[in-house]
Amino acid sequence: MNAESDHELTPDQWETLKALRGPVRDGRRPNGFIVGQLVALGLAVISDGTAKITPEGRKVLIRGSSRLLDVAA
Repeated sequence: MNAESDHELTPDQWETLKALRGPVRDGRRPNGFIVGQLVALGLAVISDGTAKITPEGRKVLIRGSSRLLDVAA
């Protein structure tokens, strides 16, 4: 994996990043502390009071999904 997308995210960070892909489900908002960590990494932004995934966050999520499958197996 190249340095551009080589992020060692915790399971909670991965789940939060995945949750930011679409609308809020079941009225639950992502953990603000974890969202702050993702913002600091440039993987999410806060826009109009709502957390949103960045293009870089999408790249990390797509590239990292194969690693997540390896861990689950």
